[in-house]
Amino acid sequence: MKTLFILAILGALALFGATRWSDLHAGAQPQPVKVDAALIARGAYLARVGDCAACHSVAGKPAFAGGLRMATPIGAIYTSNITPDPLYGIGMYSLADFDRALRFGVANGQTLYPAMPYSAYSHTTPEDVAALYAYFMHDVKPAAVAEVENEIPFPLSLRWPLTLWRWAFAPAPMPFALQANDAVLRRGAYIVEGLGHCGDCHTPRNAGLQVQAFAPIDGPAYLSGALVDGWYAPSLRNGDRTTIGAWSEQEIALFLRTGFNPHGIAFASMNEVIANSTQFLTDDDAIAVARYLKSVKDPGPGAGAFTYDPATGQALKHGDAKARGAMLYLDNCAACHRPDGKGYQGVFPALAGNPVVASKAVDSLVRIVLEGMQTVRTGSTPAQFSMPSFAQRLSDEEVADVLTFVRTSWGNQAAAVKPGDVKRSAAVASN
Repeated sequence: MKTLFILAILGALALFGATRWSDLHAGAQPQPVKVDAALIARGAYLARVGDCAACHSVAGKPAFAGGLRMATPIGAIYTSNITPDPLYGIGMYSLADFDRALRFGVANGQTLYPAMPYSAYSHTTPEDVAALYAYFMHDVKPAAVAEVENEIPFPLSLRWPLTLWRWAFAPAPMPFALQANDAVLRRGAYIVEGLGHCGDCHTPRNAGLQVQAFAPIDGPAYLSGALVDGWYAPSLRNGDRTTIGAWSEQEIALFLRTGFNPHGIAFASMNEVIANSTQFLTDDDAIAVARYLKSVKDPGPGAGAFTYDPATGQALKHGDAKARGAMLYLDNCAACHRPDGKGYQGVFPALAGNPVVASKAVDSLVRIVLEGMQTVRTGSTPAQFSMPSFAQRLSDEEVADVLTFVRTSWGNQAAAVKPGDVKRSAAVASN
């Protein structure tokens, strides 16, 4: 027994030593490049594409000084200071150090928490890594802001087990390569699968909290939709009426640049993505992303395509509100979303044919009704419109009834919403 105990201790020490060696030696040695204005500008654009500000910039603090609280199943973590401050930020990082953190998920000899999407960033090209490094070192202002200590209890706070997670679940960094003759498609894949890290929100995760797929080749789970902080990030695949299959390339590009198109409108954390990142995409990159998303096809017919049915609108127009939730819709929703369910583009989204309405998951719909929402403000869409909260006005049963009406009208063919669904989503939101 004593021998087994000693062997177990030695094995644990060996494993700990192996993880520490891995953390200290992760990454290659990228070659330094000449820094000029063009490289810095390129890095600034790539930082927008990667949405670095969403996590590392907090209201009331200098840009990229960190401090955003992120809840995880093991406790809250706070984002780091990535300004070039030599004490509190990354001012002492070499290009190799920066590359190691960005693509390998290792900083200061420790594996980073996977809230940092290094799995997606892993195939960023050396040229783009160098441009990002130039931008953060030469154009971002140093901020002497200390990091906030994570709220993770011991022993969960130990970092070395994260190395095991990285070994098991993170893809090995490698040059990006997509076998496609279409240069636009390749560019879109590079953005979506890489710096854009769209899969981190729109792909479901396994019990180990790792995303189930990093690219279409990994299976149909990629970009198939996922719950994130109590909101449902919808499918971005080209498929049935629960996806963006009905959206054209131009309509996807419009959504990325403005937060709306004829089929729907952005909400929740997607508003931040658009405000901080996708509104700044060049026209060519926005179309590239759109073309790539249209290439990610769902297998099989699924729930079928949406076909508009005018019957509900005609019934409401003639005063027929006998359907479950119809009168609630007229009293609370029709003024903005119209009796025909088509809304007003860019202001109040269409409910007819909206993939969020058709989704199997009702979490986002319930929370929008309970909490209200605002449209995103961008450079091209400075006006902001609001939907009020109905939490104090409607009971759980009434919320369920009006959402059931919306999900079964105008050609929408989705399942009914139950009061228990409303109660569950409200509980998640309150936490």
